[in-house]
Amino acid sequence: MKISENIPLKDLTTMRLGGPARFVITAEFPEELREIYRFAKTGGELSDGKTTIKSDTPLKIFPLGGGANSIGRDEGYNGIILKNNFRGIEIIDQTSDEVMIRASAGEIWDDLVAWTTEHDYSGIEGMSKIPGSVGAAPVQNIGAYGQEISQAIDHVEAFDSKTNEIVTLSNNEMNFGYRRSIFNREEKDRYYITAIIITLWQDEYLKPPLYDSLQKYLDDNNISDYSPVSIRKAVSTIRAGKLPDPEKIASAGSFFKNIVLKTPEEIAEAESLGIHVFGDQINTGFLLEQCGLKGKIFHGFKVSETAALILMNVSGETHHNLELAKEEIKAAIAKKYPYQLEQEPVEIK
Repeated sequence: MKISENIPLKDLTTMRLGGPARFVITAEFPEELREIYRFAKTGGELSDGKTTIKSDTPLKIFPLGGGANSIGRDEGYNGIILKNNFRGIEIIDQTSDEVMIRASAGEIWDDLVAWTTEHDYSGIEGMSKIPGSVGAAPVQNIGAYGQEISQAIDHVEAFDSKTNEIVTLSNNEMNFGYRRSIFNREEKDRYYITAIIITLWQDEYLKPPLYDSLQKYLDDNNISDYSPVSIRKAVSTIRAGKLPDPEKIASAGSFFKNIVLKTPEEIAEAESLGIHVFGDQINTGFLLEQCGLKGKIFHGFKVSETAALILMNVSGETHHNLELAKEEIKAAIAKKYPYQLEQEPVEIK
């Protein structure tokens, strides 16, 4: 493992906000999690051979992947930011129709998507170019263009901080929903994902019609190839034209969740307001556009001109500025539509 102290959260997250984290620990092997969690629970000492840290009290742990969906706060984090460098992608089972793949939590998510599409496996190609790590994918149940990780995931391997053992959790046990799972709800602090196991299709491609904007791009460009490589290329092109590169422009991806409609009456109401409903969801970006918020800057945070769901940090220096911006945007939506927006990125607190 590697231990660091007093590392600014703004250096660990793509929105580039936040004060110092007391400790940042990067685990190299899943077995090291036992000692890290022991230190967090009881205090005492922990050493990586070069750096020794001490605590007289228990500490909270915040698991952090690539920092693309996490927001640092001004006060920093008086606990442990836990990262990992677990690596490896391998096929563990295969039939004539399906393939089961194990990917370690420290792998880059888009590297996994690239690997699967290059092997002509279908099931996650629509999630190309989503930033972040493999281990973070099930936590928020990431998704894009009609696909979600919950549709592909078979089970995960995770460290259970209650039993101090590596356990297996099935798809059903993770209680997936829109941008949620037990990892960010019921068992928020219990498990640390070490690997995911997904099942993808062989020789079976997506069939039209696909998610609206993706299908439109294919039709407009006369693309009839629905292979994983082709869909990945299309999604990558769309995202490159609309979404800022977090390495160049500070942002946290989609800042607001889509609106989920729970009843036929809610769907009918939305449609009566001239809102297109995809399945049971409203694209919140559409609401932001209709309220004329594209390109607007609030307290140093800009609503993207190409993808309204993206909130970019162009000059915001504090989390307080972000809160002010968020509340003004929410108020603008609530003034025109009967919906309350909900933030998607997780607060480190």
